[in-house]
Amino acid sequence: MTKKKKIHIIGGGLAGSEAAYFLLKRGYEVFLHERRPLSSDSAHHTEYFGELVCSNSLKSKRLDNACGLLKEEMRLLGSLMMEAASYSEVPAGNALAVDRDLFAQYMTKRLRSFPSFHVIREEVKELDFENPTILATGPLTSDSLLSFLKKTLGEEMCSFFDASAPIVKKESLDFSICYYKSRFEQGDDSYINAPFTKEQYFQFVRELVKAKTATLHEGDSSYFEGCLPLEVMAKRDIETLRHGPLKPFGLRKDENARPYAVMQMRQDDQLASLYNLVGFQTNLTYEEQRRVFRLIPGLEHAEFVRYGLMHRNAFLDSGKVLNEDLSLKKGKNIFIAGQLSGVEGYVESAASGIAVAISLATRLEKDCFSPFPIETMLGALLRYITFPRYTRLEPMNANWGLLGVNKNQREEAVKKSLKSLREYQEKYL
Repeated sequence: MTKKKKIHIIGGGLAGSEAAYFLLKRGYEVFLHERRPLSSDSAHHTEYFGELVCSNSLKSKRLDNACGLLKEEMRLLGSLMMEAASYSEVPAGNALAVDRDLFAQYMTKRLRSFPSFHVIREEVKELDFENPTILATGPLTSDSLLSFLKKTLGEEMCSFFDASAPIVKKESLDFSICYYKSRFEQGDDSYINAPFTKEQYFQFVRELVKAKTATLHEGDSSYFEGCLPLEVMAKRDIETLRHGPLKPFGLRKDENARPYAVMQMRQDDQLASLYNLVGFQTNLTYEEQRRVFRLIPGLEHAEFVRYGLMHRNAFLDSGKVLNEDLSLKKGKNIFIAGQLSGVEGYVESAASGIAVAISLATRLEKDCFSPFPIETMLGALLRYITFPRYTRLEPMNANWGLLGVNKNQREEAVKKSLKSLREYQEKYL
């Protein structure tokens, strides 16, 4: 076999890591450019590749869930993220949740195990259009690189605000109030629950909506509906949280204890010493987070090891600037992966990294492009983000609507997806 080309990947998040892993296994020499820890992006806390920022959950494990199907497709494609998740999984009922530090450490160790993997710690401000390059800088792409893309593509960058949730020490919780239970008897007690009476709930919401928020200096970005700050949801209606992240249904402590609302906490590390507040993405100041969240029953003396924060997520209007193979229309050697491409979510971002690596490898090896089957969740997702449209792209995560199936058709859709993907692998990979 002739010596394969060098590939440059910019960004060591989920998408960049997945792309690097696929290409390394295929024999390519990979140069990964990562600005952390030399330059902070305010959201990441380590220098590991594949670090999870907002949540430690990778959504449902069930195949009748759209994201569950996408993860199964990724397993078939040899996903590094799914390897790391298996290694670092923590109890979370039907959800796939991980110890975020062990998860990122595993991904970093696996990538560094390849002699042909090279890390360059630098901030890339411009792109070299002569060499095959995968741009996977994610939603926190630096201002200088965003400016370069805007100038090169002649398009405004799109963006929205995203937020992360706080993490507390389990030992600081009051277990005379809190209790273990997964929703609707899932067969385990993976979550810690903090129950509200009606009076406690109303007091909490009143204080939440008038609490001080941190100042944002990011322009006119909007919120992503799937990850709204808690205080934004609370302002819609007094009962909104009770039918959202604080819904009590399926979480009765016993037959005689039916709470008015419940806040769930999900295990964040394998030692079960840290728990994150599920659905509590927030832009409150740190001082207000301490004050307001300690109004939650059982959290009166909670110790916070990490506070929630908000950041801007940038993405391309991909239907206008990307080819079907996720390369730039104005630069065929530049491929876009991850949330910068318009997909939304950890799993979707990682999956796009695999897809981009496959697109680049097949072009270099066979001088062709073979799109993923539209029967697969990944194929349908990529078709959505690259489809030309007159209106601005809205970020998209895995959902059954992409495949055009209803609830009764999901089982058949899963079989069809996995069969199509196996046939695609045999033919093209």
